[in-house]
Parts: sequence; structure tokens; C-alpha cells
Amino acid sequence: MTETTKTAAARPPRAATSSHRTRTASDPHGTPNRRGRGRTLRRITPWMFLAVPLVLLITFTYVPVGNMIYYSFTDWDGISPDPNFTGADNYIQIFTRPELFRVFFVSFYYLAASVVQIVVALYFATVLSFDIRFRNLFKGILFFPYLINGVAIGFVFLYFFQDGGTLDSVLSWFGAGTDHAWLGDPTSANTSLAGVSVWRFTGLNFVLFLGAIQSIPGELYEAAQLDGASRGQQFRHIIAPSIKPVLSLSIILAVSGSLSVFEIPYIMTGGATGTSTFVIQTVKLAFQFNKTGLASVAAVVLLLIILLITWIQRRLVPDDKVDLV
Repeated sequence: MTETTKTAAARPPRAATSSHRTRTASDPHGTPNRRGRGRTLRRITPWMFLAVPLVLLITFTYVPVGNMIYYSFTDWDGISPDPNFTGADNYIQIFTRPELFRVFFVSFYYLAASVVQIVVALYFATVLSFDIRFRNLFKGILFFPYLINGVAIGFVFLYFFQDGGTLDSVLSWFGAGTDHAWLGDPTSANTSLAGVSVWRFTGLNFVLFLGAIQSIPGELYEAAQLDGASRGQQFRHIIAPSIKPVLSLSIILAVSGSLSVFEIPYIMTGGATGTSTFVIQTVKLAFQFNKTGLASVAAVVLLLIILLITWIQRRLVPDDKVDLV
């Protein structure tokens, strides 16, 4: 055998080498590139799950907000098909008519009630986070009012505060006078309605605080007890710093909720005797006086106020990472 023949026999065929390279470049097993398809599928999978929620969010939140902003520049009455563009006339009215902004003072009653419910919820959440008897029963009792429909609560407390109702009957047992009209004057009516909101929404804040407290590692409590820390010191140095983000969230919800109260005063008084809130007034402008354009302006102003207060609160009390270890 010559030297040339030996070299040719030792050299692998070109076709076989080319096929081997093709299989190696595409996939070790000779199949299409599965890595590329898998990477693409991983990218689009989250959007597939988010597609339906995003469609619902845009359809029922952002589109109505856009329509509301559009109607705020018109004189639409909610009935006519062609609203007339009026520019900033509605905004001028909302800021130059004192009676439209006077109802904001009613929100201070509910803001004070929000402070009370946060303090009460934080107290019970702290107490029930420790091992005491019947704590599950007390948890259910505190959270139960939040599960009741707001309309039902309004009717229940409407009979509770009426003349000769439940409250007057209970007070008569202790010899107290029962001739006071609880919903008859602005001060007592707003105080009574704010008290109802405390009874209803304390359970929500209680659950938020309790969940945050129970997420704290138990080793911290054990170490504090070994060091001789009292319950108050444990709350000050362990619980309070740990629940700061949840407390910040509760404050935001309290402020926004006090500005947008509607259900309870609308059911119990209909906004009479000085209990009308900004939302009740907005609803009346739209559906009672057929001033949908002016009502849209009121809604836009309320939205901007809530966003501004939330932004200020987030700037003053930023969410810092909690690290107790």
C-alpha cells in the first residue's frame, strides 16, 4: 500500500464529518434546538398568566378613570349622548364653591376613628400573639365584624342608635337618660357613625398586625426573655420595628378610607344632619342633580388628594428593610 493510499484511508469522510458537526451545533441528540424554544417559553409564560388580570385591570380600572377625566371637562348630565366640552369650568366651580369642599371636615371624624382602630387592633394583635387561653376565640370575635356586609351593618346600627333602640335600652339599665337623639345633630351623628367604622374595620387591621407579628422569629422572643426583657420592652424593641411596613400600610389605608367613606353614612343617614361625606356628595351630584361632569371633577380631585397624601406619607416614612438579627 502506497503512502497516498494510507493517508486517504486514515482521513474520515467529509460527509460524515459535516453531519457530525451539524448535529453538535443544533443539539447533542440531533433534534432541533430545544434550548431556544425553552427560553422563549419561559419568557412568555408569565405574560400568559398575567394576560387575563391585565385585561380586567385595564377594562374596569384604567378605562373608567380615563372616561372620568374626559367627562370632567364636559357638562354631561349622564343622559344626553353628546356632552359639551366646557374646559376647566368644572374645576373652577369645585374650587370656588365652599359648600363643595366643606364636607371634607366630616372626614376628620373618621380619621380620628382610624387612629382609635389602629391602636385597638395593635393592642389586641400584640396580646393575642402570645400564648393565652381562648386566643383563637378572641381572634374570631375581633375579625367577625369585617366579614359582615356593610349594608347589613348600616341597618343594624340604624336600629341600634334610633330613639328607644338598643343603645337607649342598655343605658336605661344603668339609670342614664335616654332622651338623646344620637343621629339628630351633626356632632353626635358623626361620632356615632365613626364609632361604627371602628367596630367594623378594627378586625382588618388586627389581622394585618397579627400576621406581621407572627412572622417574627421565635428565637428573638426567647433571647429577650433570657435577658429579662418585659412584654413592653419586647414590643418596643422587637415587635414595633418588625411591623413598621404593615403599620405604614395601615396608615395609608386609614387616611384614604377616611376621605372616601360612603357605605355606612349613606345607609344610616343618607348624608342628612351634617353627615354627608365627599363621596356621598359626588354620588348626589351625578345621580340626583344630573351633574355628571361636576361629579367627575369631584372624583378626580379626591383621587389626586389621596395620591398626594400617600406620596407624602411614603416620603416621610419610607419602607426600610427590617433586620433585627
